[in-house]
Amino acid sequence: MAVALLGSISFSSSMPSISSPSLQHPFNFNKNKPLIVAAMSDDPVREWILSEGKATKIKGISPIGGGCINRATRYDTDAGSFFVKTNRSIGPSMFEGEALGLNAMYETGSIRVPKPYKVGSLPTGGSYIIMEFIEFGASRGNQSALGRKLAEMHKAAKSEKGFGFHVDNTIGSTPQINTWMSDWVEFFAEHRLGYQLKMAREQYGDPIIYERGQRLARNLGPLFKNVVIEPCLLHGDLWSGNMTYDKNGEPVILDPACYYGHNEAEFGMSWCAGFGGDFYKAYFEGWKRKKKKSFFPVVPEQMTGNL
Repeated sequence: MAVALLGSISFSSSMPSISSPSLQHPFNFNKNKPLIVAAMSDDPVREWILSEGKATKIKGISPIGGGCINRATRYDTDAGSFFVKTNRSIGPSMFEGEALGLNAMYETGSIRVPKPYKVGSLPTGGSYIIMEFIEFGASRGNQSALGRKLAEMHKAAKSEKGFGFHVDNTIGSTPQINTWMSDWVEFFAEHRLGYQLKMAREQYGDPIIYERGQRLARNLGPLFKNVVIEPCLLHGDLWSGNMTYDKNGEPVILDPACYYGHNEAEFGMSWCAGFGGDFYKAYFEGWKRKKKKSFFPVVPEQMTGNL
């Protein structure tokens, strides 16, 4: 069982520790509990960087574009650079889920991800996460390396608890339910397809799509007949905006919505991921050593473009 724990990630003193039962469901924090602002620094990000971050001087602070949910900032110091995301309207639970996912992927030692350092609350409301700053290079690097490294991650991290994750998290800003289940079809039908259908019905009031989706959910079983499914650690939101390459051309994946699931569920966002034939060939060559039956009815050589 290769389940990564939080490790060196630290939480604000106003937040529960990793062993707190409330961390198992980060959307269920006690909303009636008052926030003790007096115990919090006026600038907890700067405070951490100048203490636990081992810096003695902050040389520059600059905004980084690209995100649509959070504000991204680069802090340059005499101890190196840090990447900080802040959100003025959402509590720390979203960043806690992200930190747990990043750390789980980081601990596999496979594909590169930014190492998370600190999650906490902002004194004026909202939250922040501090992580390793990675200098990006070419926007499109070696897709073979991406496929190979992703296969390594999927093989390296498994869960004996089944399908799910240690906490509920978010995909974008949408809540994602990760309650553990022993059966993949049941997990996918209830916590992925079923949950999305429920939200769509509540927001748009379309009973037809909901009923058809529920019919599909009830009939998923035959699609996975004779397929050996192991709960692998997934990034969970792997599209073009969440993957890039560092200055050495090595693949980097970001902003996860991690959970343990069927490895090929990772390709669910492939319509906007830009995966090509080199990616799929390298991935399945790395995965086929397990000698498991793939869900895809085609071989990697036939996958010359996007799904």
